Amino acid sequence: MGGDFGPRSIVQASIACLLASPSLHLTLVGQASLLEELVARHPGVDRSRLLVVNATEVITMDDRPSLALRGKPDSSMRVALRLLAEDKVQACVSAGNTGALMALSRFVLKTLPGIDRPAMVAAIPTQRGYCQLLDLGANVDCSADNLYQFAVMGSVAAEALGVARPKVALLNVGTEDIKGNQQVKLASSLLMAAPGLNYIGFIEGDGLYRGEADVVVCDGFVGNILLKSSEGLATMIGERIETLFRQTVLTRAVGAVAMPLLRRLKADLAPARHNGASFLGLQGIVVKSHGSAGVQGFQSAIQRALIEIQENLPERLHGRLEALL
Repeated sequence: MGGDFGPRSIVQASIACLLASPSLHLTLVGQASLLEELVARHPGVDRSRLLVVNATEVITMDDRPSLALRGKPDSSMRVALRLLAEDKVQACVSAGNTGALMALSRFVLKTLPGIDRPAMVAAIPTQRGYCQLLDLGANVDCSADNLYQFAVMGSVAAEALGVARPKVALLNVGTEDIKGNQQVKLASSLLMAAPGLNYIGFIEGDGLYRGEADVVVCDGFVGNILLKSSEGLATMIGERIETLFRQTVLTRAVGAVAMPLLRRLKADLAPARHNGASFLGLQGIVVKSHGSAGVQGFQSAIQRALIEIQENLPERLHGRLEALL
């Protein structure tokens, strides 16, 4: 029921995913009468693979996490997480209130043994492919131990996505050992001593985009600003290029040749294509969609959840964490 576009966009994305993945089954949780009305607009959907579960309450984007925990026991978000905890579904995807989703996930699902705080991770496009960046906003203040745990979880997540021996780095204001705050320096010492972890040291923001690391770790304050800035920059550059090509007859002629390639590049870098941040460290798969995501963006979030189900990511994390924590 959350997100800027509400259930209409989410239902449309869900049906598109059902058509693309014949083995997929989805459960829509929320105000059943409204959801059934939206589903009915797609008469060709296989209802044996699409279940609607009623929830009488909705967590708004302005609700505090404390209200979500104590004041709305039958919210769509909480009911969805309860289904996951009871093994009735294998993953939960939400575009709702991030703070409430994190608080409810920790309360309903609990964290994996050895993990103090879950972290949000998402794929960031680079010159060489993609980098897994975490934390993206779940933890504004982090200790060195938190950053160490994030690095271990990010490495396992990258392996699950097909990266062999992922290169792990700490985001910093410089690459020299003397740079950075005390938490980053101490986290670096912990990571250098971690067995089996391919830690390569500090990385700056430009190194992230050059693809020098497969996993980049930072606190949620820095990570959220970096993510939002990256999305805004990619959108702005694409729009500025299109505007330049429309200014004169000559630029329109050049644009007619170049525009197909530029549109392909814009589509590759579009935030919607990379939408879906995983909450690593929970005893279950939870994927947070950007609140402003449309149909394509929410489809990407569902696809991220599918990959994590196929790779059994929480179990893989648990096994690796036992050896490193």
